[in-house]
Amino acid sequence: MSNNTGLYPSNGHRIKGRTSESFIDARDVISRLNLKGNEVFMDAGCGDGHAAMIAYDMMDAEATIYAVDDYHPSIDDLKKDLEEDGITNVIPIQSDITKKIDLDDDTVDVCLLINVFHHFVATKSTDEAISELKRIIKPDGRIAVMDYKKMDTGYGPPVKFKRSPDEIREMFKKHGLKMVQLDTETGEDLEDGTKSHYLIVFKK
Repeated sequence: MSNNTGLYPSNGHRIKGRTSESFIDARDVISRLNLKGNEVFMDAGCGDGHAAMIAYDMMDAEATIYAVDDYHPSIDDLKKDLEEDGITNVIPIQSDITKKIDLDDDTVDVCLLINVFHHFVATKSTDEAISELKRIIKPDGRIAVMDYKKMDTGYGPPVKFKRSPDEIREMFKKHGLKMVQLDTETGEDLEDGTKSHYLIVFKK
């Protein structure tokens, strides 16, 4: 995601030079969502589209996968790669999640955000983002948020921009979204034996 706060690089996905891809197992994250395989799936704040392509590999040919980011170069690069590979059911979309995603209401079954939500906290745009994500998911659709635990992991965003699962749940509850799943041990192994991230899922 692009970022105008000056807190992160412009693509919003690099952590001290590392992309999320280097230490987040997107296959493991997506497997926790128990997909049937034919859903309409969204990788929101997709960066280079790594999670979208993992979903493409895991899901059926009937699936539709949207890769959404407001950083033009990432979307342009992904479009070129998809065209070269002849992949038609992964659809890149350049949109700002906090303003307007270029999709109709009630379109997406499952929306996944990996290392994205803290950006909304940093830019004070959580309500705008949640409202727009709620708009584009179907009735009974799910929004899955994977982000850093609220502690100092030695990298990632400052602790002041991290939120606990309880805090995230209250934000989504304000928009009428119900928590249906919480995995507190996901992400990277930390020195104390715990994991760096959690995955929390809400239903419309």
